[in-house]
Amino acid sequence: MISKRVKLEELSDIVNDILCEFPNERIFAIKGEMGAGKTTFSKLFCKALGVNDEVSSPTFAIANIYDSEKYGEIYHFDFYRLENLQEAIEIGFGDYVYSGNYCLMEWPDLVYDYIPRPFVEIRIKHTDDNDVRNIEAEMIK
Repeated sequence: MISKRVKLEELSDIVNDILCEFPNERIFAIKGEMGAGKTTFSKLFCKALGVNDEVSSPTFAIANIYDSEKYGEIYHFDFYRLENLQEAIEIGFGDYVYSGNYCLMEWPDLVYDYIPRPFVEIRIKHTDDNDVRNIEAEMIK
């Protein structure tokens, strides 16, 4: 498990720590309140994996697919707008999470029980200092 207090400009360092701590994991569920930094974290995560495309929030598209020369397709989800699990199934959620490719999921609560184990849960929390976040990363089995 990783647990750190970081400044926003240090988020890329924690991304690298997480990739080193969980080198064989491909599924990452990213939790946090609105504005905690989930999408910023996802952008830095994709950059660390070699994505050169513009990484943006998939809030309206639900899923964005990026390409990495080293890792192939990387799937980035935002389940905030989904009303039920059926909507996730209809966009092919199962195909993505069982693909063996990297999957980053923001707002994963709706699909949480259907995420294949093991996966890494990342929790991002605000602190009293607007420029600092508490970040935890833990393997869920």
